[in-house]
Amino acid sequence: MIGAKSLSINPLRCSGCRDCEIACSMRHAGNKKCTESRIHVMGGGHELRRFFLPITCQQCVNPPCAAACPKSAIRRDPQLDRVVLDEALCVGCKMCVSACPTGAMGFDPDVGLAYKCDLCNGDPQCVRVCQAKAIEYVEGHELHQARMMESASKIFQAIRSQVA
Repeated sequence: MIGAKSLSINPLRCSGCRDCEIACSMRHAGNKKCTESRIHVMGGGHELRRFFLPITCQQCVNPPCAAACPKSAIRRDPQLDRVVLDEALCVGCKMCVSACPTGAMGFDPDVGLAYKCDLCNGDPQCVRVCQAKAIEYVEGHELHQARMMESASKIFQAIRSQVA
C-alpha cells in the first residue's frame, strides 16, 4: 500500500464557490455539469450566516455501499486504500446509493451506472482547485475526525441561532 490518504473537509473554510464540483466534473465527465460531480457542496443561507459543506465519499473502513452491492462491484483498492467501483460489474441497481450514509454515491441515468469519488487516482482535483483549503488530501482516515466534529458543532450552533 502506498499510503492511506483521504480527503479532509473543513466546512468553516468553504466559501461555496463550487470550483471543486466543476473540477471533478471536468475530470470524470469532461464537462462543467456539477450534477455529474463526485463532490457536492451543500448549504447556503443569507449573507451574514452562510455555511457550506462539501460532501464526498468518506472512504469508509467498512463501506455500507460495498456491503449492499449484490455484484461485489465495490471494493477496497489496497494500492491507495480507497473504496472503488468497478463499472464493469455494476448492474445499476442503486443499492449502493441507498446504503451510503453520507449521500456520496451517485447514479448516472444516461449510462445506468453508479459512481463515486475515486480520489482521482491519488491526485484529487477538488483539492487542487480549492483556494480556501477547505478540502485537503491528508495521511490517515482519522486525522480529520476531530476537525469535522468541531465544524459540525459550529454549523449546528449557527443553524440553531437562525431558528431561535
